[in-house]
Amino acid sequence: MKFKKIVTIGISESSLDANYWKTIDSLAEKRISLPKDSPEVKKQLEDADCILAGFGVKIDKNIIDISHELKFIGMLGTGYGNIDADHARTKNIAVTNVPGYAAEAVAELVFGMILENIRELEKAKKKAREGNYSDSGYKSSEIRGKVFGIFGLGRIGSRAAEIASGFGADVRYWSRNRKKELEAKGITYEDADALIPKCDFLSLHFSQTKDTENFLNEKRMQKIKNGAIVINTAPMELVNIDALEKRLKEDNVTFILDHSDEMKEDDLKRLSKYKNCIIYPPIGYITKEARIAKQDIFVKNIENFLKGSPTNRVN
Repeated sequence: MKFKKIVTIGISESSLDANYWKTIDSLAEKRISLPKDSPEVKKQLEDADCILAGFGVKIDKNIIDISHELKFIGMLGTGYGNIDADHARTKNIAVTNVPGYAAEAVAELVFGMILENIRELEKAKKKAREGNYSDSGYKSSEIRGKVFGIFGLGRIGSRAAEIASGFGADVRYWSRNRKKELEAKGITYEDADALIPKCDFLSLHFSQTKDTENFLNEKRMQKIKNGAIVINTAPMELVNIDALEKRLKEDNVTFILDHSDEMKEDDLKRLSKYKNCIIYPPIGYITKEARIAKQDIFVKNIENFLKGSPTNRVN
């Protein structure tokens, strides 16, 4: 079985390796590739039975309704908030995503960012480049023995918890669902509001939903202990920006984030004024292993749907 017409929106040729494009092309009679802002999108979707969507592409009720032949929407990524999956379900249109492909990459980056901060690695590299090899003037600390709070124990959060345990941290978590298998390994469950004030490290790993947005609200932001390091490798919608800026002004916490590409320019300018707010580009998922896994899962979702055994369906 093949699709009659695949329309890709917002997926550049460089987003997938040539062999994956070859496989996709073998699964359809025709493929049309468009940028997400193309005026041709609506016209091309009228007779498309498959949409493949890249990051930031919005597929709302109106788009779905004009796509009269649509059977399948494949998201090239984990987050599918821009796709009206519920409306798609009412029309028996499958929506799939690519979960977990970068769990190891993101979890490892959390500790790379922490170590760079608490061991002053950037400062050390800068001094060494200038020919200063003295060990004086550094202030460092260790992860071992510290309370490491993980909020959201999905694939990434669970892996981060395992790594933190390997460092010898006192790992505790809060998640909407208890994870007994990890609790059996010594990772302690604790209520979110009770845990936040105890954390030396606080790492956010929620997916963005209506329930998780503004998780770090003003009340919780003020509960964070002095000297704590907060790491957010999830969307910044989880954090109240006004409350964060207020706390940064007090200069008694460090906040590290990497979803800068999704933030408003005004918010980035506000936060970048503070030395205790460390902003990275979105590099968490960029490893060669994650890139291959992402492509594999994405293409297998398409293949498996055509075989009648859909995988990673979110609706």
